[in-house]
Amino acid sequence: MYQDLSGKVAVVTGSGREAGIGFAIARRLHEEGCSVVLTDIGAPRGEHFPSGAIGELDEMRRLADALGAEDTLTLACDVTSETDVAAAVQAVVATHGRLDIWVNNAGVGYLMKPIVEMSVQEWDTVLDVNLRGAFLGIKYAGAQMQKQGAGSIINIGSQASKSGFGHASAYTASKHGLVGLTRSAALELGESGVRVNTVCPNHITTGLGAWQNSHFSQLQGLSEDDYLAAMRARIPLGRPGRQRDIADACAFLASDQACYVTGECMNVSGGEEYH
Repeated sequence: MYQDLSGKVAVVTGSGREAGIGFAIARRLHEEGCSVVLTDIGAPRGEHFPSGAIGELDEMRRLADALGAEDTLTLACDVTSETDVAAAVQAVVATHGRLDIWVNNAGVGYLMKPIVEMSVQEWDTVLDVNLRGAFLGIKYAGAQMQKQGAGSIINIGSQASKSGFGHASAYTASKHGLVGLTRSAALELGESGVRVNTVCPNHITTGLGAWQNSHFSQLQGLSEDDYLAAMRARIPLGRPGRQRDIADACAFLASDQACYVTGECMNVSGGEEYH
């Protein structure tokens, strides 16, 4: 569909889980002919993921093999570490000679508590991954793209980038912050031909999304089936988002079809979020 993406080099952070949004994005960009780089933290992290389910290097390698591309690179990268992010960019350029697309997908969405019960450590964990991680990705990927005179940086926001949600103060703050970061980065990098945009999904039932379904249905005193039925009822297109919906939006924003689009925070929510 996007012939101009053929031969481009794309990095997707947080892409080490088969059911996750990150791998769906990587797979979609690979379908368009991109050389894809999978990155994840390299070790299990978070009580809601079973051991080996997220970020293990052998799992990333398995996913890379599943893409069927010999040039798919896998890297351990903790997006909260400036050293890791800078090294990831250097490794990609050393291997491929350039960096065309960087997707800030890595995120934390399982620390859901009332504000009065949330610890400072929990708050910092969410903000560090969701906002600091995106900042570092923009900083180092953006610097490389400035040298090249072109590039596309895509942040994965949320419906929580636009609206508040109870028991999700840190997550919502981080995703609202991502909107401001996107707009400022677009202003700064635009003169170098680098575009910066954000995709804002509504709920998607990944592995983490399944935990959220269970958590919030219990919190509201609903069965999970009733909780999901209520969710579908408030979405004009009648269903929650799918990983592929977000991947398609990223492919568009990475392509020359979006060459005049920057600083945008695009809702991909079936009409549930419209501002």
